Amino acid sequence: MAVSTNDLKNGMTLDLPDGLFTVVEFQHVKPGKGGAFVRTKLKNVRTGAVLDRTYRADEKLEQAIIDKRDMQFLYRDGEDYVFMDTASYEQLQVSAQTLGDAAQYLKEGDGAIVQLYQGELVGIDLPAAVELTVAETEPGVQGDRVSGARKPARLETGLVVQVPLFVNPGDRVKVDTRTGEYLTRVS
Repeated sequence: MAVSTNDLKNGMTLDLPDGLFTVVEFQHVKPGKGGAFVRTKLKNVRTGAVLDRTYRADEKLEQAIIDKRDMQFLYRDGEDYVFMDTASYEQLQVSAQTLGDAAQYLKEGDGAIVQLYQGELVGIDLPAAVELTVAETEPGVQGDRVSGARKPARLETGLVVQVPLFVNPGDRVKVDTRTGEYLTRVS
């Protein structure tokens, strides 16, 4: 579906000859001399690379329609992750490379919004924070309560985060999926 550069919006996905891109930022510029143009910042959906492009005003670009489905992570099958569509109960196998960093935050039974373009997974939206169990960390030493001191902890998914000294193995912690940082201990 063709869309005019005058109608661009943040978050819109475009199917360009270079690949699939999401509009991160755009600015309509009308200089004193010459024609108007649109300056854009585009992010490649597959690689994450960001590039700046300038288009003439009212130039036509191909808009990509992304199908967002609510899915549940069921289990790992070797190197692949198996998701189930919560509406149709169809299953989708996805490789760990395709998921990227999102794989470190997924545990069985978790929900996620999967982005599909022409049947191919192009992205995954996770909740802002997830709760994971600490699998392994050094014990906190009694009396060692330096303000703001941190220690590494390996979580149930294999993700390693810096946690406060009072966190012990078996504790549940909340982790920010955007930054990968420890937020709080969950009781």
